[in-house]
Amino acid sequence: MTTTTTPSAAPAIELKGISKSFGPVQANKDISIRVMPGTIHGIIGENGAGKSTLMSILYGFYRADAGEIWVAGKKVEIPDSQAAIAAGIGMVFQHFKLVETFTVLENIVLGAEDSAMLRPSLARARRELKALADEYELNVDPDALVSDIGVGMQQRVEILKALYRRADILILDEPTGVLTPAEADHLFRILENLRREGKTIILITHKLREIMEITDTVSVMRRGQMTATVKTAETSPAALAELMVGRKVLLRVNKTPAQPGAVILDVADLNVTDDKGVHRLKGVSLQVRAGEVLGIAGVAGNGQSELLEVLGGYARATGRVTMNGRPIDLTGRSSDGQSRRRDGIAHVPEDRQAEGLIMDYAAWENIAFGYQNDARFRRGPLMDHAAMMQDTVDKMGRFDVRPLDPKLAAKNFSGGNQQKIVLAREIERNPDLLLIGQPTRGVDIGAIEFIHQQIIALRDQGKAILLVSVELEEILALSDRIAVMFDGHMMGERDPATTNEKELGMLMAGMTGDPGNVTVTEIERNLAHAGTGTKV
Repeated sequence: MTTTTTPSAAPAIELKGISKSFGPVQANKDISIRVMPGTIHGIIGENGAGKSTLMSILYGFYRADAGEIWVAGKKVEIPDSQAAIAAGIGMVFQHFKLVETFTVLENIVLGAEDSAMLRPSLARARRELKALADEYELNVDPDALVSDIGVGMQQRVEILKALYRRADILILDEPTGVLTPAEADHLFRILENLRREGKTIILITHKLREIMEITDTVSVMRRGQMTATVKTAETSPAALAELMVGRKVLLRVNKTPAQPGAVILDVADLNVTDDKGVHRLKGVSLQVRAGEVLGIAGVAGNGQSELLEVLGGYARATGRVTMNGRPIDLTGRSSDGQSRRRDGIAHVPEDRQAEGLIMDYAAWENIAFGYQNDARFRRGPLMDHAAMMQDTVDKMGRFDVRPLDPKLAAKNFSGGNQQKIVLAREIERNPDLLLIGQPTRGVDIGAIEFIHQQIIALRDQGKAILLVSVELEEILALSDRIAVMFDGHMMGERDPATTNEKELGMLMAGMTGDPGNVTVTEIERNLAHAGTGTKV
């Protein structure tokens, strides 16, 4: 991998002894890091390792309690984002900072106008935008509304915003989280072009494959400290995972071939229209058998959430659904989470904090929710709190929830341990069907390994599992069959053993045929119009 770095060049960025605390929590502790110019430098670490805090200090969102920031060999003060921009630093956030009702051009100029007269600023920006787009393969329509373009194109707008403000250093936070594989590949080509032109890129990602594919150097953080900085060519995903977690981590899912049994869940012609009259599910049909994992792949917002909500009893629909051959009510008259539990369905929702937990309540209360009327938790007309507490301790022990404190509020656990609490509650109720959405979203790599093992163990017990994930690696690793959703439709089903990310990515963009004949622009055009809905 070639770069423009020379041995005598000063670091593009050098952080010296950076420390930052929030009350009793020390997010960064005496961190030092050097990022050389013209390189792509990856930063990885578990949740809570301090990556985002460190980058927020560099971009002026936080002020460090101690330490120094040096840019191109000069010590600088960065009290706010304007100072960061003035120092040549730009940041592309995981959740884009764009005004959807503005055009691309208006978003790029916003905050960087030459004067109160907007027309000259827009004319100059249009010229510069074309030059930047041509130089870095960042082609966008300057007059398109942001609301009318796909997420891949929106990401380009964010990069162009930073370049328009003369950024020589770009920080990208989890940049591929909402992209198809083809869009991610195109982003990598853009980053390589930027590097060739001498730009310096800091890439924050939890995807080890991306680190190995695109970076020159990678720094690993653990518990607020920098544990290592290594040349990417001299390391491996397994070595990086061990540095992140502090122990060896199994990066692949070990599983035997599935032994599918009887049909547990049968869905036919499922349709959902939201309160705005938008058709969110359009004739969806699928089956899940005992002893198998059916993975649902797709870009977020293409009907997967609505599918889980209907099957979990949270939303109304038309169509037909049977569970173990018995019809399930979809009208809402007797359709709720409790009725689904009686039908043998357990549900791990996509958003654990908004839908799976009450964050101010203790672990033991959260694990009891939905099952508080079980006979073993009753003492006559009263709830047996001691039995609930002991049940929680047992579950937390089996699922390695840390700390093992049933009285601790859910909000005080890490994201991975919050997810384990939800999993323990649902899996240990011996369901016939487990609905599980985004099982490892925002979860540490060590917890990912554990969660994957639990899903496969449940499958091997003969349970049916419907898995929704935006992570294609996860879908491919866990699924026995893969179905792809696009714009509320089922695009088709594939065998994980014979498909690949490119083919699945095409289906995720609503396209079939030869992947080699389809451009990223065509994919983005399809994605931009997906999810806008069809009035019925």
